[in-house]
Amino acid sequence: MKVLILAGGYGTRLSEETNLKPKPMVEIGGKPILWHIMKNYSCHGFNEFVILLGYKGYAIKEYFVNYFLHQSDVTIDLKNNNLEVHQNNSEDWKVTLLDTGLNTMTGGRIKRAKDYIANDTFMLTYGDGLSNIDFNELLKFHDSHDGNITMSAVQPAGRYGSLEITDLNLVNGFKEKPKGDGAWINGGFFVCNPSILSYIDDDNSVFEDSAINRAILNQDIYTKKHYDFWQCMDTLRDKKYLCDLWEADKAPWKIW
Repeated sequence: MKVLILAGGYGTRLSEETNLKPKPMVEIGGKPILWHIMKNYSCHGFNEFVILLGYKGYAIKEYFVNYFLHQSDVTIDLKNNNLEVHQNNSEDWKVTLLDTGLNTMTGGRIKRAKDYIANDTFMLTYGDGLSNIDFNELLKFHDSHDGNITMSAVQPAGRYGSLEITDLNLVNGFKEKPKGDGAWINGGFFVCNPSILSYIDDDNSVFEDSAINRAILNQDIYTKKHYDFWQCMDTLRDKKYLCDLWEADKAPWKIW
């Protein structure tokens, strides 16, 4: 089963990093967040990836074309034009790098992968979010219903602490960064049947507006709630939080 990863956006809210590289190449612990996402899927047995490129896509191509150089010690014999790799730190991955256009919207990028999806169910996610979702359980849930899309649902933590205040304005308690307002949001990890491509018109289609909303109207989408770790990387604050978890060896998504 293939995993499609949306990796073509501009990442403007993380412009301090994305002026030089696409957001999926922003590093956590010395490796791109894209690598962390793929490693997580791989640990669940999903090893075929289609990465949907756009903004600065060449940086992602360069990373995988020269994967050995990035991961291993090498000896270069300049006179004989030979390269010796001293460790084999490669992954058991098959990676398709698909240019989907600089300004193509998320739905259009997915539709451009039609020839690589064929008639198979596929996984789908964004190139900027991490979680400890069990992807095999997500797939099992998808197979248990008759909808064409399964969406993960998460409750992100609130950004600020909350006060418990009595009618007399007495502070009764304080809770540090509780869950938000109780609402569930799109967690960004999907299982999709290929028929969902019919919900996407063209390059200008936004997946969330076109495919998801049309699926909702047709009662064709189900969600699996995830109560544990989830975090997207939208800002430098988010990046620092993820890096701190990794450096403290407390990264919940690290199951390898």
